[in-house]
Amino acid sequence: MPDIHVSAAVIVDDDDRVLVVRKHGTTRFMQPGGKPEPGESAAQTLIRELHEELGVLLVESDLRPLGRFISAAANEPGHRVVADAFAASLDPDAVSVQAELAELRWITPEDVATLALAPLSVEHLLPLAWPALAR
Repeated sequence: MPDIHVSAAVIVDDDDRVLVVRKHGTTRFMQPGGKPEPGESAAQTLIRELHEELGVLLVESDLRPLGRFISAAANEPGHRVVADAFAASLDPDAVSVQAELAELRWITPEDVATLALAPLSVEHLLPLAWPALAR
């Protein structure tokens, strides 16, 4: 199964909601982030992607590494996504839909059962924010 490397952000607000995004032409929500450009580190990729997708400016010290996680890709059948995940804090009022995003949502654990989410989010990233979801 071919791998797709990405950087992803687990962003939790003061109300314990997690930010998820949906890109144009897709049906599943996922953590913000994306694929690296040549020569970028995982953190540099995420900083660039958060600026492009959400209009926020972060620096590397704003990110806390969470690890590397692997799941089936949400939008590329037959591929795996290999994600370097980071925790970050953002003011919900500071983010807005930009670039390739169709929408964003701040979700609660109750939303997980009814919202179409990427496998990486369900299997690995949301349980980091809400340990009760861990399988």
